[in-house]
Amino acid sequence: MNTIKQWRGWVTVWAALLLGLAAQGQAQKSDWLKGFKDPSKHHIKVASQNYFFVNGRYFTTSGGVEFLANQTYVEYQIPTELKHPYPIVFFPGGGQTGTNFMGTPDGRPGWGQFFLANGYAVYILDEVGRGKAPWSVDLYGPLPGTGRYTNTERRFTAIERFNLWPQARLHNQWPGTGVHGDPVFDQFLASQTPSIPSAAQEAEQRTSGAAILDRIGPAILLTHSMSGPYGWQVADARPNLVKGLLQVEPNGPPFFGNVEIGPPTWFQGGTLDRPYGITRNAITYAPPVTDPSQLTRVQQAAPDGPDLVRCWLQTEPARQLPTLRGIPILIIHGEASYHAPYDHCTSKYLTQAGVQNTLVPLSEVGVRGNGHMMMLEKNNLEIAAVMARWLEDNVEDKGRR
Repeated sequence: MNTIKQWRGWVTVWAALLLGLAAQGQAQKSDWLKGFKDPSKHHIKVASQNYFFVNGRYFTTSGGVEFLANQTYVEYQIPTELKHPYPIVFFPGGGQTGTNFMGTPDGRPGWGQFFLANGYAVYILDEVGRGKAPWSVDLYGPLPGTGRYTNTERRFTAIERFNLWPQARLHNQWPGTGVHGDPVFDQFLASQTPSIPSAAQEAEQRTSGAAILDRIGPAILLTHSMSGPYGWQVADARPNLVKGLLQVEPNGPPFFGNVEIGPPTWFQGGTLDRPYGITRNAITYAPPVTDPSQLTRVQQAAPDGPDLVRCWLQTEPARQLPTLRGIPILIIHGEASYHAPYDHCTSKYLTQAGVQNTLVPLSEVGVRGNGHMMMLEKNNLEIAAVMARWLEDNVEDKGRR
């Protein structure tokens, strides 16, 4: 597992930054945006924008009616001043659409605008069964509900009010009160959408992601939460076309989904949600895995630190993930998010499987107070700048060597 201190060429810069933050009494504003264009202050010139669909297939109902479904919607913008060789493809998380990356519920620029303003082509998805890739009743059944708004408050927007995990009290970046009735919260809740079952969605997004890369060429993938496994799957399907993986709090931890969050244990045992370790469906291992039961696992005897879970890893000798090896991978998590107790487990799992990766807890680079929906929070552009710095050093420099 690579930590921040191992990033090539940035050790001195980070040390100075962290010391400076300490001297300023943990200042809220970091210097990550220096050298980048703030899209709220710069006119973005776009050379081309349009949309397309991939992976749509025809099905026939029991009554003989043919219909098309399973499509993924892709909206793209290419800046006039294209500075970077690889576009970024954005995969939203569970219950979300591409709106997560097109702006924020209080009207500020989103990650899509940030990367576009700084010279990247951006491709933003609505995944199968969501948004502009509509739900098919004939294929998926009746449309389910989107869940109770209190769950959104507890996990995403007002987590400091509930303190269901130790880090939650540190949350201070949501733009508004974080509870229903607040206009920012209501805008966010209006964007939520049902999702098809996780394993089915993962299988479809592997196919769709591969089709997107076949169409646009080599690219960087940015995933969030539920779409984290889609990143692993698309990289497995098209390892030569995935030039970097930005994994923002990817679905985890390995093997088990912690479905119950709250005191006194704050993370209670869940179900075997990802039987292939980091994915729900098969992914390439060496030696090959023909049945997930072949991936035997063991839990750490003790956690790596206070307020962290005990990770589940493979028993040794660990099977390797050869198709992911050599792809630059960044994993980030927020200081206050419910991912803070366990995203290090995903990094450890990859390292054990022979996959080099960089884990960055955002608090360690002076970006503080973030929850799970960090792309919408007050310091969202600082987080985008952290990822952009990493891409400069680990993807573009690597491509020039």
